[in-house]
Amino acid sequence: MDASTNTNQIKKPLSFKRKAYIGTMSFLMWLCALITCGLVVFILAYVLFRGLPNLSWGFVSTAPSYLSGNIGILPDILNTVYIVLASLIIVLPLGVGAAVYLTEYATNKKLAGIIEYAAETLSGIPSIIYGLVGMLFFCQFCGLQTSLLAGALTLVIMNLPTIMRTAQESLKTVPQSYREGAFGLGAGKWRVIRTVVLPNCIDGIITGCILSTGRILGESAALLFTAGFAHAVNGLWKGLHSAGATLTVALYVYAKEQGEFEVAFGIAAILVILALILNLAARMVGAYFKKKRG
Repeated sequence: MDASTNTNQIKKPLSFKRKAYIGTMSFLMWLCALITCGLVVFILAYVLFRGLPNLSWGFVSTAPSYLSGNIGILPDILNTVYIVLASLIIVLPLGVGAAVYLTEYATNKKLAGIIEYAAETLSGIPSIIYGLVGMLFFCQFCGLQTSLLAGALTLVIMNLPTIMRTAQESLKTVPQSYREGAFGLGAGKWRVIRTVVLPNCIDGIITGCILSTGRILGESAALLFTAGFAHAVNGLWKGLHSAGATLTVALYVYAKEQGEFEVAFGIAAILVILALILNLAARMVGAYFKKKRG
């Protein structure tokens, strides 16, 4: 008889107590998974059911007018695009640069630990506190007043830990042998990082960027104090230096201040669709680069 036959003969059947324990744990895990999926499906279905009937071309392509009673969210869409672009342009170099320094250059482990601890602390601070600090520092101390630029700078501080941590973990996935091979060919430190390390972890960096975009889209508490509530259509430069409401702030204003729940659900449906698109894009980008790298 071979070894597998001897193993099967030696293996004892599970006791009733052990089987009951395994069955109970399996049932609880499946129950938790079903509850989680059910809550997600319920929220998405309810928001889309209430919001989609209120969407129209005029709703998304016009500005609100108090004289004619027209309600449009075009300024809010543009403000959201402006604040996302401004935030990403600033936070991506900072976050990726900090991750490269911590992973590739930092030799003082104590200093690196302090930086990582500071980033973890920043990620745990409530967004309303970011809004208060942004209002006092960017709006008043720096003289930016209530503007989209002040809101974007506040969001940069909020999303910096996410970008930094995501990029840092992506850099750690690159095998050390890649770096050693490049060094063996005579490449310098920065050239190795630029041509070998970063291209091999670009999928994780892009995924973190997309997820940060989703957080920027969903932020409202910090923007209430820094970006304001205006619904004016402006260009990019003028818009960044003017007060403006993003989609989430507009949702809050229409639902809480004006009682326009149909409009609020319409905006919520747009935000849900954007969140689904961003999460799908993150998965597709990650899968594409993983396949390309493989």
